[in-house]
Amino acid sequence: MYKLPALLVLFSMIAAAAVPAPDAGAAPYPYQKLGSKGQLTEELQFRLHTLGYLTGPVTDKFTAATVKALIRFQQHVGLPADGIAGPRTWKILKKLTVNKRELAMMARVIYGEARGESYEGQVAVGAVLLNRRASPQFPNTIRGVIFEPKAFTAVNDGQYWLIPDNTAFKAAKAAILGWDPTGNALFYYNPKISKSAWFRTLSATTRIGNHEFFV
Repeated sequence: MYKLPALLVLFSMIAAAAVPAPDAGAAPYPYQKLGSKGQLTEELQFRLHTLGYLTGPVTDKFTAATVKALIRFQQHVGLPADGIAGPRTWKILKKLTVNKRELAMMARVIYGEARGESYEGQVAVGAVLLNRRASPQFPNTIRGVIFEPKAFTAVNDGQYWLIPDNTAFKAAKAAILGWDPTGNALFYYNPKISKSAWFRTLSATTRIGNHEFFV
């Protein structure tokens, strides 16, 4: 089920932050409403399902259940609750969650970077991904964040391509729902493996397992 307080806090953080411009050439999402069907309807349902607003199977048909779920989401983020996914709804929904492919990408990073860490430590890696996406210092897409040159060891050494387990997916979803045990960190490293002095120029936020986190 969706976690309303965490969701509203996350929305407030995003609304207050300077959001970088969307990818060049990216077309706005078309309206989705009762009777719509296709890939975008499926994506809309997946995002609502991830946040807990929609229960039951994700399909490619915009049903009455989708309308009700969308109205609940719109009410909780302060949008006109009309049950229609227009540009404003899509913009906020995309900032608060991810699509199916992006969730799998997050799980791959979490598994590749932190599968030996506690569940909290795995959520922390997911939170850093989302914090970077929301920061003007980094690309504004999950893919852009992950594949930024030399950003993640798991991408550099190929562990990103390992098949993530269910815990990695759960950790990714927990981060999406607003759990950030890192204190809004943008960086982390394992001091037992990396001896880079650069991290000492940053402000530490916390340590979780083998990883130290920084802003």
